[in-house]
Amino acid sequence: MARLEYIEKANTDKQIFDSLNNVSKKWFKGKFDKFSEAQRYSMLNIRDRKNILVSSPTGSGKTLSAFGSILNYLVELDEKDELEDKIYAVYVSPLKALVRDVEVNLKNPLEEMEEIAGRKFGIRVGMRTGDTTPSERAKMAKKVPHILVTTPETLAIILTSPKFVENFSALEFLVVDEIHALTNKRGVYLSLTLERLNDFSLIEPVRIGLSATISPLEEIAKFLVGKGRDCLIADVKLKKEIEIDLDFPGKNILDAESFESQKEFYRLLDEVIDDNKTTLIFTNTRAATERIIHNLDLNFPGKYVDLIGAHHSSMSKDKRFEIEDKLRKGELKVVVSSTSLELGIDIGNIDLVILLRSPKGVSRALQRIGRAGHKLHDNPKGRFIVLDRDDLVECGVLMKNIIERKIDKVEFPKNALDVLSQQIYGMAITKIWKVDEMLRLIRQSHCYSSLSKEDFLDVISYLTGEYALEHRHVYAKIWYDEENGEIGKRGKIARMIYMTNIGTIPEEGFIEVVVQSPRDKKGQTVGKIDEGFLERMKRGDIFVLGGQKYQFTFSRGMKAYVIADVSKNPTIPSWFSEMLPLSFDVALDIVKFRKLVKERIKNKKKTIDFIKEYLYCTDSVAENIYTYIKEQHDFSEVPDEKTLVVEKFKQDKEDLLFHSTYG
Repeated sequence: MARLEYIEKANTDKQIFDSLNNVSKKWFKGKFDKFSEAQRYSMLNIRDRKNILVSSPTGSGKTLSAFGSILNYLVELDEKDELEDKIYAVYVSPLKALVRDVEVNLKNPLEEMEEIAGRKFGIRVGMRTGDTTPSERAKMAKKVPHILVTTPETLAIILTSPKFVENFSALEFLVVDEIHALTNKRGVYLSLTLERLNDFSLIEPVRIGLSATISPLEEIAKFLVGKGRDCLIADVKLKKEIEIDLDFPGKNILDAESFESQKEFYRLLDEVIDDNKTTLIFTNTRAATERIIHNLDLNFPGKYVDLIGAHHSSMSKDKRFEIEDKLRKGELKVVVSSTSLELGIDIGNIDLVILLRSPKGVSRALQRIGRAGHKLHDNPKGRFIVLDRDDLVECGVLMKNIIERKIDKVEFPKNALDVLSQQIYGMAITKIWKVDEMLRLIRQSHCYSSLSKEDFLDVISYLTGEYALEHRHVYAKIWYDEENGEIGKRGKIARMIYMTNIGTIPEEGFIEVVVQSPRDKKGQTVGKIDEGFLERMKRGDIFVLGGQKYQFTFSRGMKAYVIADVSKNPTIPSWFSEMLPLSFDVALDIVKFRKLVKERIKNKKKTIDFIKEYLYCTDSVAENIYTYIKEQHDFSEVPDEKTLVVEKFKQDKEDLLFHSTYG
């Protein structure tokens, strides 16, 4: 039976230094002098080839805890002239920006170690994502990297490449980063990809999982290693004190909801930004990110020129990389992001994180706030700024849970048949499988350990076209020989179909935005907009992307051509963006809080004192929350675990205009 074991005692600095070769030892001592807690718990265990999950706060040295032992091992092989042309380690991250960041933070240490050694190593680091060009992929195929840095979807594509997959035949290390961002179907998909990768290797690679603060760790460990494998758990507690606050513009939250308070809101933002060297503002959507930047520029003309930047997934990779580099160099005063900077990208020193609207979960809030104080001994510093009363309550409960270190519990989806059908198709492309062999591999994944053979065969039946769905353009993808119990791919373009329909990230129809230039006929791609947004635009319309204004001229195919350096104000609002889902645990805590307030509502002073003490908030916040819940109580009913209140109201144009400005 597989064993999950918490590590009770960390190794000492001396024990770790004694395990390193001279080059690695000199580099670590010259760079850090001593090891972080995450490194003390993990580096020797990774050296000893033990599966391990490292859960620790942002900025605690998790990534280097994984790569420290791997680099030390590869340097030793290089010194002995025993380095083979194969992939020794695969690093998987759910975020392309983080993948690039790790590549930079792997190559830099290697170059610094080479300076110490006085010679060049033969160790190669390669990055493969959706942004990797065909020429870069071709070079990688000829000169295989020893450490491959990639994303879950790209890894799945690589596993269907007959020649390249041979490089995984003796894989030794498998690093999965930011596991807390994979507690969804994307994680389910990755869990099967890891089992397929494991099947290609003649040896069992050690699995190393890296996660920010999350719960329960046993479930995360099972996801990481799969069925029947042991795993150590390093639960590195947050020792830093989190500095956190909750605020709103003006004296009354109701005033903050009015259109007139917009200037007060941006004045407050400007004041907070002025008080800090570098501020990172998180919104929940790309549209809100663009609006905040535009309105800061509108309210303070010229003040933020070259000092402000946007960062979100609709910007081109060059623009995103430019913002990240400027942040590292300390050249930006403020950056506004949707969700793309909340994972562990190295963006230098951030003094304060502002959260506009609720991040909808404690783990996500901690991850965002942890971007400030990202250095090893700095305290994270965050501030919620809200503009409506529901957000005031929600962020108040989030702040309480953060202070009390109550983390959302996660649970991975189990036996997802849509994901399973994709993976079976991918497996069938690589070879002819015995049906029982395929089922056995699938059940190795924690997310499919309880999959019934009946459900498995139903998916096989669907993929073989037994349901006669040709009239809906659903055709057979595989063949199944029931007599011999064998499964294989059908058709000559199976790999192309698989590669163009891979993963679980929602499909979005994006149009490239290309800046026209007299000197460059092809133009420069600055980002993407969705098709619905393009449909609303007419020639001459001005819109915002990446904090810059562009004038639309015409579209051709999947490209929209624009003129840059526009001084006029936007004529069309930003595109629609999906909002984040509320954590189940936080929702229950909000309901509990409302009930506790309702039980005390008759005594105003005692209730305000209770709210202030319960949420660790200011007098002003407590009084505004009391007023809100008291009005609900007097007018209709306060919702709790037994009461559902349905409200219907008409929003006026002024209110709609304001909320389109804020996000």
